[in-house]
Amino acid sequence: MKEKRTIAEKIFDAHRVDMPFPDTHVLKLDAVFCHEITTPIAITDLQKRGMDRVFDASKIKAVIDHVSPAKDSKTAEQGKILREWARRHGIKDFFDIGRNGVCHALFPEKGFVRPGYTVIMGDSHTCTHGAFGAFAAGVGTTDLEVGILKGVCSFRTPKTIKIVLNGKLRPGVYAKDVILFIIKELTVNGATNKIIEFTGPVIDEMSMEARMTLCNMAIEAGGTCGICYPDATTVDYLWEFIKDEFETKEDALKEYSKWISDEGAEYEKVYEYDVSDLEPMVTFGYKPDQVKTVREMEGTKVDQIYIGSCTNGRIEDLRVAAEVLRGKKIHDNVRGIVSPATPAVYSAALKEGIIEIFQDAGFCVTNPTCGACLGMSNGVLAEGEVCASTTNRNFNGRMGKGGMVHLMSPATAAATAIKGSITNSRLFEEGGV
Repeated sequence: MKEKRTIAEKIFDAHRVDMPFPDTHVLKLDAVFCHEITTPIAITDLQKRGMDRVFDASKIKAVIDHVSPAKDSKTAEQGKILREWARRHGIKDFFDIGRNGVCHALFPEKGFVRPGYTVIMGDSHTCTHGAFGAFAAGVGTTDLEVGILKGVCSFRTPKTIKIVLNGKLRPGVYAKDVILFIIKELTVNGATNKIIEFTGPVIDEMSMEARMTLCNMAIEAGGTCGICYPDATTVDYLWEFIKDEFETKEDALKEYSKWISDEGAEYEKVYEYDVSDLEPMVTFGYKPDQVKTVREMEGTKVDQIYIGSCTNGRIEDLRVAAEVLRGKKIHDNVRGIVSPATPAVYSAALKEGIIEIFQDAGFCVTNPTCGACLGMSNGVLAEGEVCASTTNRNFNGRMGKGGMVHLMSPATAAATAIKGSITNSRLFEEGGV
């Protein structure tokens, strides 16, 4: 009888080119993603070694996004190294200032991730792309160099934790609340070196944007990758990019369904949760598993509200926040910053009147950038300041030395902006709670 396989095991089987040790798999890569913070180090080292080459320019995608535009000479130099490298090797999918966006929002939006793909990037939140039924992992400089040069990367045998989400989410409760709850349950070390497979009725109902939010924060529980099964929602999202490969969406779904885990596949652990009664969640302290309900944190004062990032800067997120902010003003004692994750998100928000809602409420609207999330630009905190943020990390000093970050959904962030302290949004309160 054929062995039952998880989705990750199937992807490994399809991409394995070597197995030098019993627990080491060398995989062929479908895509190598690059940005200007980690890739210039790899580029410079390859140059020093006389190996300034790329394995396949069409499979390398690069963007300037972490500090955009450059804030000083150092960040300008990082951008220059990446820019010149892309030109030197004919990397057509290079997104410079003006065409750039937050990498983990921009690359899926461009159709660069497909079910069954293997993807690496020198960025821990590369796990976002597992939402498409792909194996996507953040790697260090050495692995990135090998990926750029040879188009392969080595990984240990994949061990998977399965999360089954049952029930139906209440109004005003979102994917961000779900993943914060899961991280609280697993702890920051609960999925170390493992893949987190998300499945169940709640996942089936989620948009691709919501699934990306879930997978984006798998790393915060220690996971190598978060992964969802490809389905009709995946096909709809990708159809613009795959319509020439398949006669119908049904044909695409049939092909992609081979990447669904087999019934009876073995898992390290299986967790089942009914999230029907889940409330909006928020972090406290300096670890992503330090999570309480918003109700428990009610009244906690904040200085800044930030809406954006690879976690919650997509159009779906901005629509929710705008619905809460419509006709309201942010509190006099806070400042609000919103950064649409890509130019396409910005354009859609502009056409839908969302940008105007944010501006009328008192928000500063910035270009797409990762800057505030990692405390580099466009919203850095001063010592002792507190930020209500839709980003993915609340480490000590993450958004600025001595600053405190409370992670939450866009709805909660918008409501907090209006009140000036952490509070539930009316989208949840009016849902009958």
